[in-house]
Amino acid sequence: MSDSTTPPEQSPSPDKWEREVITRLVESAVIEQRRARRWGIFFKSLTFAYLFALLVVALGWFDGGEAALTGKHTALVDLDGVIEADSMASADVINTGLNDAFENKNTQGVILRINSPGGSPVQASQINREIRRLRAKHPGIPLYAVVDDICASGGYYVAVAADEIYVSPGSLIGSIGVLMDGFGFTGAMEKLGVERRLLTAGENKGFLDPFSPLEPRQRAFAQQMLERIHQQFIDVVREGRGQRLKETSEMFSGLFWTGDKSIEMGLSDAIGDVGYVARDVIKAENIVDFTPKENLAERFAKRFGATVGEAIVKAMSASGVSLR
Repeated sequence: MSDSTTPPEQSPSPDKWEREVITRLVESAVIEQRRARRWGIFFKSLTFAYLFALLVVALGWFDGGEAALTGKHTALVDLDGVIEADSMASADVINTGLNDAFENKNTQGVILRINSPGGSPVQASQINREIRRLRAKHPGIPLYAVVDDICASGGYYVAVAADEIYVSPGSLIGSIGVLMDGFGFTGAMEKLGVERRLLTAGENKGFLDPFSPLEPRQRAFAQQMLERIHQQFIDVVREGRGQRLKETSEMFSGLFWTGDKSIEMGLSDAIGDVGYVARDVIKAENIVDFTPKENLAERFAKRFGATVGEAIVKAMSASGVSLR
């Protein structure tokens, strides 16, 4: 008699079950890795695009340029800080901005906003001359100097080339003078027993050496040079301000005055800020900034490009002529 009973289903062997589980885990891990890789590529691409956009903007590669705006406007150029070569207040930088401002066909007037204690007489003179040249070339475009906190010495040397000078009541104006500063270490060297060994070819090659006694003849020569530069400064102020100037015995002594007092003395013309001059004087309320901007590459180069030798020279510089 045959047995008709159906045999029971056989369970997978333990080895086969483990292999299936491991296979599924591996497949899941591979799928997850692929998904993570895709997301990683996406976020890396997004980060790269973001950083590239920042770099493009920082380096100035993309510059829609306010100067490209259509419509009548007041052009603005900022002179901010000490006037010296290789700075954003150098003659090269400021004159570039002024030229761009005057050459734009929609410029109705130019404002040179000044916030400077002074600096190099050479740099200030170059800006002054360029302003007068541009005013003569574009007689229909006025240029006004507007002072923020301070317009002293070299800053004022620049300002007097403007058609008019506008100030705030608390602005500091003037300091029409020249200085040469430095230090003398001869007394300290004697106390420390340090001997200065200076060899020169040319009797005045060690002129104003801080480690040597100050010779009366060299002092007189330096004083004569300062007075000559001072007279050039005075002549520029008289030429720029003309009959508006109410000269006093102290005007060219190096003193400075508040904005409201400077108006009384004829050193400036009226109270006013950038907005007022653009709106009520030039009659073009839309202000376009033509100040050249320092890009990321230039900032990086200035920060890390200076050599150790340059730093030492600056640190050891004992004297320098400046309108400050």
